[in-house]
Amino acid sequence: MQADAASTSTPPAVRSDAAWQFARMARDYWSCDRKWTVRGAVLSLFVLTAAQVGLVIWVSYWHRELFDALEDRSLSEFLRLILTFVLIFALTMGVTALHMHVKRWVQLDWRRWMTSLLLDEWLSHANHYRLQFSSGEHDNPDGRIAEDIRIATEAAVGLAHSLLYSILILGSFIDILLSVSGSANLPGTEYSVPGYMVLMAFVYAGVGTAFGLLLGRPLIRTTNRLQSVEASLRFGLARAREHSEAIALMHGEPLERRSADRLFKDVGRGWDRQTFAYLGIISFSTGYGTLLPVFPILIAAPQYIAGAMSLGLLMQAAQAFQRLTSALSWPIDNLGELARCRASIDRIVSLHEEMLELEAQDRQKVTGKEKIELQQSVHAELDIRHLQLASPSGQVLLDDFNLHVRHGERILITGDPAVTISLFKAVAGLWPWGSGVISLPAGHNMMFIPQRPFLPEGSLRAVLSYPHDASHYTAPCLHRALECAGIAWLAPRLDDHDDWGRALPLRAQQRLGVARLFLQQPGWVFIEEATDAFDAKDEIATLELLHHELPSATLLNISLHNGLDHFYDRKLVLNRVRGGRVRPADAPGAAGTTPAAAAATLAPAARTNNKLLPEA
Repeated sequence: MQADAASTSTPPAVRSDAAWQFARMARDYWSCDRKWTVRGAVLSLFVLTAAQVGLVIWVSYWHRELFDALEDRSLSEFLRLILTFVLIFALTMGVTALHMHVKRWVQLDWRRWMTSLLLDEWLSHANHYRLQFSSGEHDNPDGRIAEDIRIATEAAVGLAHSLLYSILILGSFIDILLSVSGSANLPGTEYSVPGYMVLMAFVYAGVGTAFGLLLGRPLIRTTNRLQSVEASLRFGLARAREHSEAIALMHGEPLERRSADRLFKDVGRGWDRQTFAYLGIISFSTGYGTLLPVFPILIAAPQYIAGAMSLGLLMQAAQAFQRLTSALSWPIDNLGELARCRASIDRIVSLHEEMLELEAQDRQKVTGKEKIELQQSVHAELDIRHLQLASPSGQVLLDDFNLHVRHGERILITGDPAVTISLFKAVAGLWPWGSGVISLPAGHNMMFIPQRPFLPEGSLRAVLSYPHDASHYTAPCLHRALECAGIAWLAPRLDDHDDWGRALPLRAQQRLGVARLFLQQPGWVFIEEATDAFDAKDEIATLELLHHELPSATLLNISLHNGLDHFYDRKLVLNRVRGGRVRPADAPGAAGTTPAAAAATLAPAARTNNKLLPEA
């Protein structure tokens, strides 16, 4: 039974608390191998934030003394306050600069750690490939790693700092406001309300926060949607850039232009929805902020007029009221940033959970499902037992396939491309749909050559040495490999840097893939139509050189070209199962049959030692 692609997705309930999952990831960063450096930086951030609050409190008392000095017309006190302000100014600049440096270090270091974590998950066990066939929420994983981690870490540290700052301000200025505002009688009564300005600050901030949260509720949803469509636009444009040559040859620019327009229209709709979500909260916030400096003076003015409060106390009370309400208004003031941070956190956590799910599937079979099991053989042989291959949609492609390959054998594989390519990917561990056991040869020294090799940007030396380091091979070895592959003319360019996937034609790219064989000398080689761009003469010459340069290597070659049978010990013709039917358990090709018989069950004819086998 094939592994259903949908089974790789995590139920929505698993990710309902993305913030908690993200907090667990943050906890792992707190306990990483550099934990004392991290903890020291975070502690420094806390101390510097407290210093910022201390300076704000000092400024509050400085304002009180300044207005009292102005009211008393005291020149000496005024000059002393100027000198004090110079000290406050210098300390504020120094603390702010140091705080920014430490905060940005924490943001970058946390981003570096989390990027490394997700890259390790994404680029291990072929998760980056398998993720394409999972139905979970993991679109544009590269964008999530590059952009959403940046947004989440920067915003999280910034929000944590502003929240801590607001809490410290709240505690400090409640005490200040209580001490300077005094009491006031309720209108028409003799009932006195002590610290009435503190109560009014809570009422003012509470009403503002309640209305702000109500008006800003759609913002998180629209921000998440906008970030998703923005990522889709970036991906679509990057795809067009990567395939620009094919698009140009086929004159597909109009279609790509319409596709880009469609993606941008999605961005426009997402932008408009976010704009409407912003309208209410921005309008309310503007009025809320405009009233804030005036409101405390209005409610404290009667005490000043009555002579119960000096001008300095009035201004300090007004300033303390503003600081207090600003601290209490932290949720509404940061709603937009909270929405942006939460949207990125959701995207990071969903990707992280999807990759954890893939790893869990590697450790054990999914309940009620089967999968293709890869294991290590104790012998230098490839053994495939009762293999069933299916398409991602569930259609059976190949059923009850058995194959035993001894070290040094040469096997030609032909037939239905959907079947041959899925077999190639199954042996490579990239095809999860199906069941059966694939025992890989001891040492696992296998090299898979796809139809179009991956050519990373960089020096030709690095491209040829891939996936090993460029310094792994000497120049004579590189020259020999290029010569055997028929591209010795590239030898003078070993240290040139270029986008080789664009600079070279397909035939030269395939020759580079073959050159890696001559260079790395693997014991087992599995080729997927990697010489289909060669002409017949060049392909024959390449196979002859492979026999000469890798005489003991095992070769399994998927090829649709004729006239190559004499290079191989066996020929397997793999045809698709008709109608997705399952063969009976006692059908020919069960375990224990000869390799030739196993091949015969898969096709009307097969060859062993160039002799035609009878029809199964």
